[in-house]
Amino acid sequence: MTLLDVVYDSAHAPTRAELVALYASVGWSAYTRDPDRLVAAVEASLRLVTARQDGALIGLARVVGDGLTIVYLQDLLVAPGSQRRGVGRELFRRALAPYDDVRQKVLLTDDDPSLRAFYEAMAFTEAGELDPPVRTFVRFG
Repeated sequence: MTLLDVVYDSAHAPTRAELVALYASVGWSAYTRDPDRLVAAVEASLRLVTARQDGALIGLARVVGDGLTIVYLQDLLVAPGSQRRGVGRELFRRALAPYDDVRQKVLLTDDDPSLRAFYEAMAFTEAGELDPPVRTFVRFG
């Protein structure tokens, strides 16, 4: 697969079955436990960009927020067989491109060294390492 083989789209949402399959492929079971909620969340996104190869959904990125002062890169996922080929980088770029002038761009991610390296390569900094440092608070459940 090359980047030329991948079709990116921000106009058409994936089907319910495609969403569940993609999220399940990366082990995000908190999302797949309630497929109706997953579909509603994706539909409520500020921006959604999908990646397809030969018509099959292989990745997506979704942004939530007000689009003016803050945006959150809520989900960025690529099917395991398509990872490490530039798809995530391109989804990231396309998802956030309309918000270049937005001051705060935020994301939460797992504590995985490869994810840290990826997001640092995309010019993100861990909150505690900013100068001056900021605190991040999260409540799950």
